[in-house]
Amino acid sequence: MNIILLGPPGAGKGTQAKRLETEYGLKQISTGDMLRAEVAAASETGQKIKGLLDEGKLVPDEIIIAMIESRIEQPDCAKGFILDGFPRSTSQAVALDDMLQKKKISIDAVILIKVPTEELVQRISQRVGDDGTRRADDKPEVVRSRLEIYESQTKPILPYYEKDGRLKQVDGLQTISDVAHSIDTILNACNN
Repeated sequence: MNIILLGPPGAGKGTQAKRLETEYGLKQISTGDMLRAEVAAASETGQKIKGLLDEGKLVPDEIIIAMIESRIEQPDCAKGFILDGFPRSTSQAVALDDMLQKKKISIDAVILIKVPTEELVQRISQRVGDDGTRRADDKPEVVRSRLEIYESQTKPILPYYEKDGRLKQVDGLQTISDVAHSIDTILNACNN
């Protein structure tokens, strides 16, 4: 089973992805983690990525799609994968579908966890890490900026997935267990 989890920062994508990994044997794929790992490995691709990031440029879709293609071929993705917060644009969604189609792989569910902006600001600005500290990007003014970026860049991909019925929406204001139940209901329907 292959899933895309979408939603604004603080919607609970990471929490649900970890649960899906455990309960379904899927592998969470974070493009941010992959990019950081490539840079840390100082590979040829990592050096290109570092140069782009140092210049404040976005990493081209081709590099990200190639990294995802390589990642989903790993043995730990044999039962399926969860793309957490990717794709972030319609061009990435199209490129991802093209790559997966060539591999005869499909996305079983695209799940949007919906949470109103004010709730997200409150959630994120109160978040505390495992070490008891807050992330610098969790300040309310930074959170609002991150949400504006989501609204302008990522939200426009929703019609792409709506047009063929792949987009399913979950109310992110529910308890974590109720969100989990809603997601499981969607996944069970995909399997039948």
